[in-house]
Amino acid sequence: MKRWSTLLTVAALCAGCQNGGKDDRPTRAQIRKTGPATMEVIPSAGQLPYCMLYTVSQKGVIRQLTLTRENRSIRCDSNKPVANTSFRVPTQEGKVKVYIFFSDDRIPAGPVAQQLYDLRGQDRINAMDLRLPGRVYVETLDFSPEEGAAEMTGAVVGSHGEVTDGGPASASDTDLGATVLGDGGTTGALPAASDEGT
Repeated sequence: MKRWSTLLTVAALCAGCQNGGKDDRPTRAQIRKTGPATMEVIPSAGQLPYCMLYTVSQKGVIRQLTLTRENRSIRCDSNKPVANTSFRVPTQEGKVKVYIFFSDDRIPAGPVAQQLYDLRGQDRINAMDLRLPGRVYVETLDFSPEEGAAEMTGAVVGSHGEVTDGGPASASDTDLGATVLGDGGTTGALPAASDEGT
């Protein structure tokens, strides 16, 4: 009898080890590629109501994607793109890790940026690594931007027929997000998302 119980225990442990390689935790968000170097981040159903997005590139550049005037997390509705927008990732910075911080309340982005900057050498960051109030979940996804054909959208023409901007080649870096500095602050950029997340 003792042999059979030992044999069954060993068999159960071996079966558990074989399935242990799979990640059974729920996916909190997904990335939808909208172009060679653009993506949408879409929260799954049942997530906490607020979120903020950061990318960390292979070259170590950290960008805050969800910028608001208050510099706090935004409302993120499930099954809809965060901030109802696509985010562009610079191809010259290489593959990025996308960090999505879900929270039950609006949290300031500055402390998150500082802690992310301090933890940038870690392969994986989870909510236990951060000192944040309330409930916070972290989803980490990968995105690889690709070189694409130059977009041909034209230029804006003024009332007298003159071109008033340089077209897509003159686009500013504001749609890339703001680069996070060593002190957790960001470079001066216009808000990419409203405070309400729309």
